[in-house]
Amino acid sequence: MLQEPPRPDNHAMHLLIPFASGESEAAAHVLRDLALPNLTQLLGRLTLAQRDDGDAYSMSPPHERALAAAHGWRGEDGLYPFAAQAAARDGLAVGDAAWAFVTPCHWLVGRDHITLLDPAALLLDEAESRAAFEAVRGLFESEGFRVEWGGATRWYAAHDSFADLHTASLDRAIGRNVELWLRGDAARAAPLNLVRRLQSELQLLLYPHALNDAREQRGVPTLNSFWLSGCGRPQADAADAPTVDDRLRAPLLAEDWVAWAEAWRALDAGPLAQLLVTARDALPVTLTLCGERNAHRFAAAPRSAWQALRARFDRVEAHAVLEAL
Repeated sequence: MLQEPPRPDNHAMHLLIPFASGESEAAAHVLRDLALPNLTQLLGRLTLAQRDDGDAYSMSPPHERALAAAHGWRGEDGLYPFAAQAAARDGLAVGDAAWAFVTPCHWLVGRDHITLLDPAALLLDEAESRAAFEAVRGLFESEGFRVEWGGATRWYAAHDSFADLHTASLDRAIGRNVELWLRGDAARAAPLNLVRRLQSELQLLLYPHALNDAREQRGVPTLNSFWLSGCGRPQADAADAPTVDDRLRAPLLAEDWVAWAEAWRALDAGPLAQLLVTARDALPVTLTLCGERNAHRFAAAPRSAWQALRARFDRVEAHAVLEAL
């Protein structure tokens, strides 16, 4: 998940929380048992200001849609320029080219489908990542792509075809059958066929590589594919973009419900407690909660004396708000 930079204290506080809820019954069970006192009090003070309702099979997950909206970006499902934004932050000269993430990853081949493992599980260090990048650079350049290294799991490619190529976010594909996300209409067919061919050729290039031999000996996943996402030409960043706290992401994607519950408690005791203090001081605060389907934005709004009094007695059930995501 992309992190937004911290903002000066005199800006209105806007906290965006991805993966605040999950699709599974296990996630719902965790939420019903969680005590989140600061979130509960905060929701009692704020009003639902905007709903972005969708489903779990959109290419852009709710937190990416919410972040794109906060920046004022033009775009569509699966077509927001997160790669161009990240490349610029990594110091690359992005110009007006169309960029994409080329995320090195491991595809786990099963009997019935192929699952994309979280790239964080690769535990790639800089030396390994650069060695793999150099090994496959020519593969992309032979197709006319400009490729750049930005970080261990942040590789980039620039090509005109990325200007209007809708792709599924990495956060959608992790832990799921990749075939769900590599289908498309006629407009996507040619570029997606090229991507799939490059994925196959990269696997053939890296399979015999000394890097993967060493990884197999260490018992860690090999690097055998990549995921293309975040396509588009650069658009301006908003000065007042929200602060993103994505500590819930990794445990939810791994379905580690104990860790997810712990992350929720830490979030409630830390950033949400701070947001509540700010709200009590009558300063402007905004909270955007994102699940796997929906993103709901809550903000302070003027209330009559009667509404303020009623809010003191009408308890907001945090788990009900979260399960609606």
